[in-house]
Amino acid sequence: MGERLFTPEQANAALPRVRPLVEQLVERRADLLAVRARRAELAAHVAGNGGLRPEQQAALDRAARAAGEGLREAVAALTALGVVVKDVDAGLVDFPALLDGERVFLCWQLGEDAVAFWHGLEEGFAGRKPLAG
Repeated sequence: MGERLFTPEQANAALPRVRPLVEQLVERRADLLAVRARRAELAAHVAGNGGLRPEQQAALDRAARAAGEGLREAVAALTALGVVVKDVDAGLVDFPALLDGERVFLCWQLGEDAVAFWHGLEEGFAGRKPLAG
């Protein structure tokens, strides 16, 4: 089965399903970064002859697993919809498309109201151009 191609209308119609998944993606990524920071704090504390309670490490391990699983689930769900995840931290996703016979990406970032930009396959976010409307 080939890659799904979206029209701008189809990409915008998919946003009610895509937006909560991207929100989950960004939140779980932030959770994972927070766990990593807490682990680093604990490692520094232990290195300074501080004690580490096993339950602290176990809680951090559970939090890291939950965040990682949430990330994987969101990416898998977005991929299943045909959406390409570009930047987890920024909540940036692309919708493969054809515009005037050229393969491009329709670009959407968390916080935007609609899919209103596109860019070439090699241009990325910096090359975004507004969709003609």
